[in-house]
Amino acid sequence: MEGIVLKSTGSWYNILASDHREYKGRVRGKLRIKGLKTTNPIAVGDLVKITVEDTQDDQAMIEEVLPRTNYIIRQSVKKTDHAHIIAANIDQAMLIVTLVYPRTSAGFIDRFLVTAESFRIPQVLVFNKIDLLSDKERAEQREMIRIYEAIGIACVETSAIRKEGISLMDEVLQRKKTLISGHSGVGKSTLVNLIAPAIDQKTAEVSDFAEKGVHTTTFAEMFRLNEGTFIIDTPGIKELGLIEIEPFELSDYFPEMRVRRNECKFNNCLHTREPGCAIKTALQAGEISESRYRSYLSMLEGEDNRR
Repeated sequence: MEGIVLKSTGSWYNILASDHREYKGRVRGKLRIKGLKTTNPIAVGDLVKITVEDTQDDQAMIEEVLPRTNYIIRQSVKKTDHAHIIAANIDQAMLIVTLVYPRTSAGFIDRFLVTAESFRIPQVLVFNKIDLLSDKERAEQREMIRIYEAIGIACVETSAIRKEGISLMDEVLQRKKTLISGHSGVGKSTLVNLIAPAIDQKTAEVSDFAEKGVHTTTFAEMFRLNEGTFIIDTPGIKELGLIEIEPFELSDYFPEMRVRRNECKFNNCLHTREPGCAIKTALQAGEISESRYRSYLSMLEGEDNRR
């Protein structure tokens, strides 16, 4: 029998099986995913083959992890040469961002988008707390949305307090497996609770002292909203992994650069100081935003551009 992993709690996994029952599963022996150094061989969203051992206690044994269509990772905190798989088999990745209280930096947004793009996962940006924006901040947000929509990123504006944009966000989620992430304090859990009250994720206020949220989600967990619609709620991500991206291929994960890459004079152009660079020409012409180009340079040079 097959199932999908909803939650990992150490050596045990919550699995929604094809018989529509939920089982507590554990792994038979050691499972290693070929070609990946990871701290977790099984991730939320993985499709697995199981054998039911105890129908009364709903316990099962995981025999095999089926091939993944994709996955998204972050750097392991304890093992620097390993990655931690946040989730697998994702249809889209949704990032909740706020321009105020707390502010999500453009660098963090772009790093999230590049990470998802590198694993061929479509992205959605949800701009929350629009009720707190000044006129100047609202204009800034509109410009950001213009930049991201121009490169194919779906954008939604919401106010959890006023319940604005909730139905549109819900529509974007339907019939897909969506990973939802964002800095602590951006209102992620509040938005999830509005869309699916039965989930009842814990929420916490933002600290007035540092304008940083208190972590309320401690592990990734998948929830089923309805048949075919799942959301994966994740902890506030501190380390998004550009682990498998080489410098020469980084621009391939910026859609506005990718379409111009072959127009550069040199095949190995890094779009910094090289002559005949189509990317820099487009930047000077205003066809590529300066903020996106700065994010690219920061990632290329290995800087921390998330603040």
